[in-house]
Amino acid sequence: MIKPITIYGNPVLRKECVSIEKTYPGIREVIETMWQTLRNADGCGLAAPQINLPIKLFVVNSRDSYAYMSARERERFFAKDDCGIEETFINAEITGYSDEVWTTGEGCLSIPDLYEEVTRPWSITIKYQDKEFNEQVKVYHGYTARIIQHEFEHTEGKLYIDHLSPFRKQLLRNKLARILKRKINASYPTQKSY
Repeated sequence: MIKPITIYGNPVLRKECVSIEKTYPGIREVIETMWQTLRNADGCGLAAPQINLPIKLFVVNSRDSYAYMSARERERFFAKDDCGIEETFINAEITGYSDEVWTTGEGCLSIPDLYEEVTRPWSITIKYQDKEFNEQVKVYHGYTARIIQHEFEHTEGKLYIDHLSPFRKQLLRNKLARILKRKINASYPTQKSY
C-alpha cells in the first residue's frame, strides 16, 4: 500500500521516535508499505515519520542511484567496490562518524521543491536490526552513508535543513512558510530525495 508522505510542518517530523520490537503490530506490512511508498516517490530513502509513524524504522535504496550514475559520478559519490544497498534499518544507532566530511546537495520527500548543500561525514558505523530483527553492525561510506544519516536523523526528530547556516535558513524562510501553508504543489525534486 502506498501512503501519502508527511510534509514539513507536521509535528511527527519533529518527534524523537520510539524503538520497536519484533511484535510491533503489522511490522511486515509497515516495511512493505515503506518500500512501495519510496519507490512510488522515486526517492532513495524514507523514514517511518514520513508516513506518519513515530517509530525507529527507515529504508534506504542507494543501489538505484548507483545504477543511474555515470562512472565519474560513482567515483565521487561511492567508495571503491560499493554498488549501493537496499536495506531496512530498525532501531538504528550511529556509533561512529569519520573525521572526513564532504558537501553535496540533499533534498527531502517531506520538504518538496527544496534542495540544499549539506556537509556530512563521509563514513559512519551503524548498529541496527534488519527486517528480520537480526542485529547488524556495519560501516557505510559516501552516498549510502549520507542517505542513512539523513533517514536516521528523521527518527531523531531532525531535518536536513537543521544543518544549514542561520543565514541560509533566513533566505529559505518564505519558501518554508509556503510549504507550511500548503500553497505549493507537493511535487518532488528532479534529483533523488531522501
